[in-house]
Amino acid sequence: MFIKRQLRNIDVPLSSEITPRALFESRRDFMRHVAVGSIAGGALLETMTQPARAQTPGAQKLTAKPNAAYVVMDKQTSFKDASTYNNFYEFGTDKGDPAQNAGTLKTRPWTIAIEGEVKKPLTLDIDALLKLAPLEERIYRLRCVEGWSMVIPWIGYSLSELIKKAEPTGNAKYIEFVTLDDKKQMPGVYERVLQWPYTEGLRLDEANHPLTLLTVGMYGEVLPNQNGAPVRVVVPWKYGFKSAKSIVKIRFLKEQPKTAWNVSAPQEYGFYSNVNPNVDHPRWSQASERRIGEDGFLARKRKTLMFNGYNEVAPLYAGMDLKKFF
Repeated sequence: MFIKRQLRNIDVPLSSEITPRALFESRRDFMRHVAVGSIAGGALLETMTQPARAQTPGAQKLTAKPNAAYVVMDKQTSFKDASTYNNFYEFGTDKGDPAQNAGTLKTRPWTIAIEGEVKKPLTLDIDALLKLAPLEERIYRLRCVEGWSMVIPWIGYSLSELIKKAEPTGNAKYIEFVTLDDKKQMPGVYERVLQWPYTEGLRLDEANHPLTLLTVGMYGEVLPNQNGAPVRVVVPWKYGFKSAKSIVKIRFLKEQPKTAWNVSAPQEYGFYSNVNPNVDHPRWSQASERRIGEDGFLARKRKTLMFNGYNEVAPLYAGMDLKKFF
């Protein structure tokens, strides 16, 4: 028992980072499909190894004004780490898979449908979305439920700007994000790890909070494919899987939407999924975290902060039992 306790204090692989047998078997099935030609074998395998940067006509750079009100003073994670260590299961379940495989994603043309309980349903292409509000650079922490974190300079604007454009009705209580589901572009969709398309959701007041960022870039450039190009959300006080990537539809709803991980494993992934060091995942503690880029066998872990350090969101949950509504 003494040895086991000691091992929890050093940087050993997390159980969440070891591919479960079911995922290994589904990946093997996928490769068998490739071998028998159920997808365009050689061409797909070639594109899977291409550099996975967002596809846009012209320059990759984005002009954005730094917003000093939203700056984490921690050292930023390097672009290399932030763009090669990802969770994006549509491109594979290993951390390096998205950077390896996401070259197949085509981000132009791209449209986002706004529908449901709104007075002004609309469909915007990515260029119209970019012009909807002035772009800002905000440096946010992002904490993964698996126990690691990053600090990234994101580019976008508050999601509330888009919400105002759509004019939600009085019936709208929740917002749902629906992501792209395309086997031709996303080889990971062949793995039935989750129910596709990937969906996530927020309460409307959470979505309207100024911290919730409709995100189109990072590190002064458009989003790389593996980081959710061409548009995603970043909700910095929640675990990273709440920040839906490659969004194609936003729905305003009366009832709480079903979300991908909550459907798959409701005992492990709640709807709210606020960063909370006092509520452990059933298989590991959430009290500390590894900051990517500070790795090493003896690297010290950081103490996890309530709401990931974004205490300004605490009034959203006044009176709620955050262990029950995890």
